[in-house]
Amino acid sequence: MFSQLRPAIILTLALTLITGLIYPLAITGIAQLLFPGRANGSLIVRNSKVVGSELIGQNFTRPGYFRPRPSAAGAGYDAAASGGSNLGPTSRVLIARIDSLTRAYRAENPGRPVPIDMVTTSASGLDPDITPANAEFQTSRVARERGVPEDAVRSLVRECTDGRQFHVLGEPRVNVLRLNMMLDDRYARH
Repeated sequence: MFSQLRPAIILTLALTLITGLIYPLAITGIAQLLFPGRANGSLIVRNSKVVGSELIGQNFTRPGYFRPRPSAAGAGYDAAASGGSNLGPTSRVLIARIDSLTRAYRAENPGRPVPIDMVTTSASGLDPDITPANAEFQTSRVARERGVPEDAVRSLVRECTDGRQFHVLGEPRVNVLRLNMMLDDRYARH
């Protein structure tokens, strides 16, 4: 019996060592060498202080800032509670939330269709990006609140718009934190 257990124990220990220690350490080391910024969370540092990550959305509520997608993660943009709301398309709670947000955004921009990503959450609830249509929808409000021409704000939106990865994967997107930081750099709030 021991002759059958011995190879099983040795194999279990060897695979545990390889897959549980050696492989993760090797991949972590390679990532730190080749992509140190990404391996450490794509953190954005300003004045020696971490202000956010390019990968995790933050809530901006002041009128002079672009707003991100709504979040269903915990109390909102809580990385420890990442996840969608799991509300189905017939959920009264979901319909009421979308209806409320749609009415509020239509009041800001009468006669313009509200982009879907302004009123729906992402699967993680932490999406840092919005669509170019969402950014365009918010441009008038942001320009008015900051007292700058709309064309100047549109130019910043274009500058912050990332295209499809490898020109085929995903959709064009705008990182809200990066865009709001550029707004602050170029057009400080009054």
